[in-house]
Amino acid sequence: MKKKLFNLFVLLVLFLSGGIVNAQDTYPESGKMEPNMSEFWLPQPEIVTPGNIMTNSAPSDAIVLFDGKDLSAWVNSKDGRSAGWTVNNNGTFTVKKDVGDIQTKESFENFQLHIEWCIPKDIAGSSQSRGNSGIFLQNKYELQILDNYNNKTYSNGQAGSIYKQTRPLVNAMRPPGEWNVYDVIYTAPIFKDDGSYRMPPHITVLHNGVLIQNNTTILGTTTYIGFPKVVKHGAGPIRLQSHGDASKPISFRNIWIRKL
Repeated sequence: MKKKLFNLFVLLVLFLSGGIVNAQDTYPESGKMEPNMSEFWLPQPEIVTPGNIMTNSAPSDAIVLFDGKDLSAWVNSKDGRSAGWTVNNNGTFTVKKDVGDIQTKESFENFQLHIEWCIPKDIAGSSQSRGNSGIFLQNKYELQILDNYNNKTYSNGQAGSIYKQTRPLVNAMRPPGEWNVYDVIYTAPIFKDDGSYRMPPHITVLHNGVLIQNNTTILGTTTYIGFPKVVKHGAGPIRLQSHGDASKPISFRNIWIRKL
């Protein structure tokens, strides 16, 4: 009797679990997979003409922030008047320290930024007092510029660092007198209603073609004294720093940005 009950129990379990299939419950086999079943043609990517590496031209969809002629895309950060830094005859411009910082007229959120900068060949000073400047993304988060070719400083304050937060993966500096290149991919933060981050800002940086920040999380504002603070904001300009150290000022050229 017990054996019969056990067998009935097993049959019931098999039936409920689908283990017993009625002979008439048959299904067609799946259709043969064809290559085009996993292909889609629309929408097609927008065509962008790359810049010419021989002439340092920007991609066709980029906003040119400095074309070697003038600083019409920039204003003084203090009063919004003309930028006031020195535009040179060789297609570069140089920091004018008594003028202060400059920033773009236009504000940005997510972007790709290309910028080239040069430390003077006869630079003097050490640590943070040697070719110091910075690129403030959305006017809040500093990507450090500094001469760290044979010049040591605190690692989260050297060239390529997110200032006072994240050191670069490597030191990819060229010697003074040679041009350095930053290529930046930046994702702007998204905020909750209470002002905290829903998604913090992230940054990827190539320095002279070498990866130095890999989708790095920016923890908050970058300040000289203290720790990062989360400050709710919207689109913001790109700001270039006029640092107050006594070293010779650095120069910039070939700056463009692509909104993402």
